[in-house]
Order: sequence, then structure tokens, then C-alpha cells
Amino acid sequence: MAPPRVVSLLSSATEIVCALGCEDLIVGRSHECDYPPSILHLPQCSRPLIDVTGSSREIDERVKSSASQGLSLYDVDGLQLRELSPDVILTQTQCEVCAVSLKDVEAAVCGILDAPARLVSLHPNSLADLWRDIRLVAEELGVSARGESLIDRLKGRLSALQVATRALNSRPRVACLEWLDPLMAAGNWVPELVEIAGGENLFGTAGLHSPWMDWEALIAADPEVIVALPCGWDIAKASLELAPLGSRAGWKEMQAVRSSRVYVTDGNQFFNRPGPRLVESAEILAEMFHPGKCDFGHAGTAWKVFGDELTREQSVI
Repeated sequence: MAPPRVVSLLSSATEIVCALGCEDLIVGRSHECDYPPSILHLPQCSRPLIDVTGSSREIDERVKSSASQGLSLYDVDGLQLRELSPDVILTQTQCEVCAVSLKDVEAAVCGILDAPARLVSLHPNSLADLWRDIRLVAEELGVSARGESLIDRLKGRLSALQVATRALNSRPRVACLEWLDPLMAAGNWVPELVEIAGGENLFGTAGLHSPWMDWEALIAADPEVIVALPCGWDIAKASLELAPLGSRAGWKEMQAVRSSRVYVTDGNQFFNRPGPRLVESAEILAEMFHPGKCDFGHAGTAWKVFGDELTREQSVI
């Protein structure tokens, strides 16, 4: 039996396939699939239908406008899919804003493929869901044993980190921000990562979608650590969007700001993707929460202290 031809329309699913040692099965990807870099030569099968440049506020308004009209945020190239003739298409039902959804794929492939493809939809909201999704993908690709081995390795690394952080005396109170204007706290798997990394999560509930939050609630909570991990953004973009918060009432009085414990991360590559690199995401948090006691080599590339990389001109935006 020939190995399945796979199109992945979800960046975290692409990473799962590659972590399973099945990268050679992928014949197409989404516009967001960019890791590992060795898959970048593959044809893109999707594109955003809204302008994804601009400020937090501008992007939020575009998303809400499209949603109010019942419009999709992504276009799936049905003709490209037909040319690639996949046996398996990986997609998701977790968030229609963050990535191509099952609904988008169904609309694109309806009546266009010469042979039916198996639509495999992932729905990750927690770490337990990640383990389930790895098993599902591994089974679809015929490598179930590799799936169990990968899960064991990832769980083992998280368990070792949790044991190490539990032995430390401090557990800082942490606010993780998934969007900056308007403010959104990080939910889903992020509260679990905060706990494993040795912090006390203040906003967002494990296993539930990320909630909107009020500025006043952030000020009142007075977190010891603030972590900006905006969905889809790297450190440079997150830094620019975080900078205007410095002029808002109460910002300079918060403990995290006074002690220079406001951090920006590459949320796009780590925290926003429910794939194998959530383990690295937990390590990144541990480095922030316990400086000098936890060091996994991520500082400077995956996260920075807010302000370190801003130029004088950028800092006043």
C-alpha cells in the first residue's frame, strides 16, 4: 500500500507530522506553515482573505467585521488541492480566526477532488488534547508506535521541568497576554504551561478559549510578571504593539513594570501552536519566571525583556 499523500493546513499539524518522522509525506501546506524550514518549498494551499498587516486594533476590527458578515477569513485553493491529490488533509476546528478551518476545507474540496481525501480535524484546547491529536495524526499516517513514543518524550520533558520548578521557592504571579488591543488573556494550554513552569496564572482558564479582559482588571491584579505572546506575531511586532501600553494609566505602577519583568515572545512560533514545541514554550516561561535558575538557551531568540530590542524611535510609537 502506497504511503499517504498529506496536505497540512495547520502549522501545528505540520510540526506534528514532521516530529513523527513523516515529513516526506507532506505534499502541500498552508500559508502559515513555516516550520521546520525544510517544508517551505512545498506549495501553499491557502491564503488570508483579510489584510493581516497593521495594528492590533486594526486587525481585530477586520476580523470582527468579517465575522459579522459570516465571511471566512481564509481561502483554500481547491484547484491546487486537486493537482496535489492528497489522501489526507489536516485541518482544525479549534479557532476559525487563527487558522484554516474544517468548514473552509469542506467548501474548497466539495466536488473538486478526483478521489475523496480523509479530512482529519484537530481540536486542541489543552495539553491532553495535544496528546490526543498526536495519536490521531500518527494513526492516520500508519505510525501509531511513533506517536506513543513522541508523546512519552514530550510528557517526560514537561514532567522533569515541573519537578524542577516545584523545588524552587518562588512562584511569581503571571499575566499572559494573547492580544494587546483590545486586551485578551491567554487561555487553552497556556495556563497549564504557566503552572508547569513554576508560575501562578492570573487570567485565562486551562482548556477554555482565551478571554477578553479589561485594562482595569490587569492593573488591579498587579502581576509580578507580564508575558506578551500575541497570536501570530514575532518578537519585533509584539514589541511595537506593546509599547503604547506604557502610556496608559497604571502601567508604570505595576510590579512587573517596576521590576523590569515584562517580556515579549515569539508567540507565532511557540505559544500559539499546539504542537511539539509547547515543551519549548514551557521552558521559555521557566526562564522568565526563574532567571538564573532555569536556562534552556531560549533567551534572545524566543523571548526578550520588553524594551531591549526597541530603538528610540520605536519606543515612542
